[in-house]
This record gives sequence, C-alpha cells and structure tokens, in this order.
Amino acid sequence: MSLSGLRDISVITTPPRGRRPIKTHVGEFDEQLVAAALRREQSREGQSFYLHNRVETIDEAAERVRAWVPELRVGVAHGQMPERRLEDAMLTFLRGDYDVLVSTTIIESGLDIPQANTLVVERADLLGLSQLYQIRGRVGRSDVTAHSYLFYPDRRELSEEARHRLSTLADYTELGSGYRIAMRDLELRGAGNLLGDEQSGHVAAVGFELYVELLAEAVAELQGAAAPPPRPVRVDAQVDAYVPAAYVSLEAVKIDLHRRLALATTVSDLRELRAEVADRFGPLPEPVENLFAIQEARMLAAELGAEVVSLRGGKLTVGPLRLDSAQVRDLKRLVPRALYSVNAREVSCRLDPQPPSNERPGMRPGLEVLAAIIEARRASAA
Repeated sequence: MSLSGLRDISVITTPPRGRRPIKTHVGEFDEQLVAAALRREQSREGQSFYLHNRVETIDEAAERVRAWVPELRVGVAHGQMPERRLEDAMLTFLRGDYDVLVSTTIIESGLDIPQANTLVVERADLLGLSQLYQIRGRVGRSDVTAHSYLFYPDRRELSEEARHRLSTLADYTELGSGYRIAMRDLELRGAGNLLGDEQSGHVAAVGFELYVELLAEAVAELQGAAAPPPRPVRVDAQVDAYVPAAYVSLEAVKIDLHRRLALATTVSDLRELRAEVADRFGPLPEPVENLFAIQEARMLAAELGAEVVSLRGGKLTVGPLRLDSAQVRDLKRLVPRALYSVNAREVSCRLDPQPPSNERPGMRPGLEVLAAIIEARRASAA
C-alpha cells in the first residue's frame, strides 16, 4: 500500500551503536558444524538458540543436542507447555543457567537477550522469508558478532521457492537490509489483492514494476485525479540505437538500463541517468547516445502533443502540431530552415550540417529543433 501511494512509509537504516551484521551460513545439515558452533558460543560465555519447529519431536531434538555437546546445559521451550513451566524455562535461560535453548518459533519476536549470539535453525526450508528474518534477529543484539546457521536436509529436495528464500537471507546480511528483504519477499509471494483478503497475487505474471504502475493508475482514477493517458509517441530514426556488449557485458545490466530509460519521466531524469551510466561504464558510444536521444525526443514530442517524430536522410519531421501565425514566426526566427505545413499540421526541417553520405545522421540536431519548437510556443505565449 505504501508503494502504491496509499500509505506513507519510513525506513530506519541506522543501527544501534556497536551493532554488527549477523554472519549467516546456509547449507545442508551438519552435526559436527552444529556442535562446533554451540561450543564456540559457550567458550565466549554466550548462549545459543536451537530451533526445531515440531512440538511432537522437540524433546527428541533436545536429546540429540545433548548427545552432540554433552558438556552443555540444554533447555526446552515451546508454546504448548503449561504457562508456568514455559515461564520457568525462559527465566532459567535468561539467568544464564542454560547454554542452549531448544525451542519452536515461539522465539520469533519480542525477545531481547544480548548474551544469545548463535542461532541454529534445523529445517529453515520450511519457514517463510519474513519469519526467518525475524528469527535471525533474535541474535546479534549486542556488540558481539553473531552467527546464524540455516540448515536444510538435502539440496536435491529443496523447492525453487525455498532456494530463493534461503539465498536471499545469505545475500542480505548487512545492517539495515530489512527493506530489501521485504521487497524480495513481495516478489516471491506476490502482493495479493490490495483491498481484499486474497494474497496470491499476479506480480510474477506481469512484473513488479508494471504491477505497481497499473495499481497507481487505478488508485488515481478512484481518487478522481487521473490524468488523460499521454499519446504514444513513435520515433522513426535511421540511427543505430542499442547498448553494445563491449560497453555493458552483463545482459541483466543491459535490461535494467533499458527499463530505467523507459521509466524516466523528465529530461532531467534522463540526463541524471546518462551521467550515472557515463560515470559507471565510461564515455557513451554513439549507439548509446542515440538511445538516450530517442527517449529525449519522445519526451519533447509528448510535450508538444505530437505523435510522430521522423528523422530520415538528414530531414526531421514532427507532427501533428497546431501552430498559430505568431508561433510560426517565432519558429522561423529560431530555426530559419524550418517549414510548417498548415494542411499536414507538421514541421519539417532539413538538418544542418549534413552528414557525409556514408554516415547516418545523429539525433542531436533533431533534438535542437524540437527544443526550438517548444521555445517558439513559449515565446508567443509570453
């Protein structure tokens, strides 16, 4: 709802003083690694959580932990215990009388135990992404480096979705990464029906960017603030416009660059993106320059209300346009070679200077003419 503009959103990215990122290990279950992690935590006078999310077998899990590390004191806590017994178990752990607490997801939220800085999750593949993120947050609540071990039984049995969940937690370990994890969770599960109780969603089918765009249009229409959709502008230019592999080698980065170009809404946004690309990859080659110029031409033509911009053989044609006599006079002053056809309602202009016969004309002279047409309209209006 925040992304669609219905609610405000604020993000706190500054961690408490001294807080350190949690080192996260994701892999197949390893008894020796578990024992080593629990012993290491006890050696630095800390405590550990061991999460086994099945009440029916939690006592058996606790016995296995005791067999792996017989020298450590192991307690058990879960939500089906009598209230008094559960309270006693938690207070005993808080006093430091247990080295390891074997528990269910009852520890998911509300616990702040600074001395507990190792977490072992036995079947992390069965838990949701936001749930795992909350559980991981039960450790690392002091200035001591915390360790989180997210285990699954066998890589071959992992579902594609579980693999994505676990890899997300392995990738986003830095402090303040909760927002990005939430965005990833949204992409994996779908946004669902915004105003209903369905939470299946169709984000995966249309893509998150398009989903939010469609949602924003629907919200604006319901609020009575929907603007008429802009006319589609077609740019017909005989220029090479693409991102060469020698300039940007990664296909995913190319796709992202095209996406950001398409989403730019103002010439200022376009120029900021151009500066960013030049800073990141170096001076723009001519095909990339043309790609930015074509998008800028669309924006300028849309501002004029035109539908077609044609650049062929060194001649620019833009229309349909409706210019009065004062605007035509101002245009001739700014671009003496420009001609306005009243019947065709279009401006044509032979670009100068002409490129050599073996070269295609660039987009820059055409953009200058489009900007001059806009200036002519403003001058006559003033």
